[in-house]
Amino acid sequence: MTHAYTPGLRISEKTQMVSHRILPLSGDVIVKKGDVLKAEDIVAMTHLPGKVHAMNAVNRLGIQPKDIREYMIKKEGDPVQKDEIIAETKPWIKMLKTVLLSPITGTIETISNVTGQVLLREPPKPIQVFAYIDGTVIEVTEKEGVVMETMATLIQGIFGVGGETVGELVVAVDSPNDTLTANHIQPAHKDTILAGGAYIQSDAIDKAKKTGVRGIIVGGFDDEDLTKLLGYNLGVAITGSEDIGITLIITEGFGRIPMAQKTFDLLKSRSGAKTSINGATQIRAGVVRPEIIIPYSGKISGEAVDKPINRGMETGDSVRVIRVPHFGRIGKIKALPFSPQSIETEAKVRILEVEFPDGSTAIVPRANVEMIET
Repeated sequence: MTHAYTPGLRISEKTQMVSHRILPLSGDVIVKKGDVLKAEDIVAMTHLPGKVHAMNAVNRLGIQPKDIREYMIKKEGDPVQKDEIIAETKPWIKMLKTVLLSPITGTIETISNVTGQVLLREPPKPIQVFAYIDGTVIEVTEKEGVVMETMATLIQGIFGVGGETVGELVVAVDSPNDTLTANHIQPAHKDTILAGGAYIQSDAIDKAKKTGVRGIIVGGFDDEDLTKLLGYNLGVAITGSEDIGITLIITEGFGRIPMAQKTFDLLKSRSGAKTSINGATQIRAGVVRPEIIIPYSGKISGEAVDKPINRGMETGDSVRVIRVPHFGRIGKIKALPFSPQSIETEAKVRILEVEFPDGSTAIVPRANVEMIET
């Protein structure tokens, strides 16, 4: 059978999900293998070293670096409060005394009698890693983190911004072709994940943030509105760390694009369920896709129904066209001719034949489709 390998989105009603919850540096893991956790539970914690502040003490005090320790009131390792005196001169006339005040609350890190500088460090910042999904701890790595496992619905998006968040899933529109407007967003949607249809307007995003909506899932979004939301032009770096007060996931692409019917139906069927989403996206090497994970509560009968990952395309597989003139359309592979063929641009490439839901077909270069792994 003819095979072609291409990147693809995973959309699965029921699959075994594994999530690695890792600390950014060594710390303490506070759960054990076999523990059944909620998404909000803390699995590990550590402390990030505080920011260092340098002070040119000798210039401010008018002394020599080799004499600095004689004028220090505080020693290395001593705690200090903001605006507390940490050093002072000792003139015969007290009115001429010069004092050195701490610019921060923290500790004295280093006193150098070579450079004459005093280094102060802010208090360490606590970092907590949460389970993120309801599930079971299947592996623990001491001082690093854990691996969580759960049976869940998985939907990958095209693009997202904002980090991890959890909330009840609410489908706010009736059709995958609908626009999610400000009128759809109600006070009752506080702390929820809202799913829309083809598009969301910027004023709806603003209202959602004010209402306390935690995340939004829609088919499309304007790139100009994205710049307005972020406050800057987005480059090719990985997203997910934006502090914008909400997580946004686009399932189809930029512009007004109806959400795939299968995706919409799947979200609608899981409406009301606790949902974990992450907008982190990387479009360069080492692709990272935004994800929607909806765990099943309790035991689920039967096995996961998703197909093996990274397999070749086959006749009957679902694909999305990612280039004009059929951009955004979803269909099934009708044929996979082996030999390269000439296309409109006169280039000779390997192609496939796609059949769309309305019965029409199109010849498309294989590089112009994205596989939807269901």
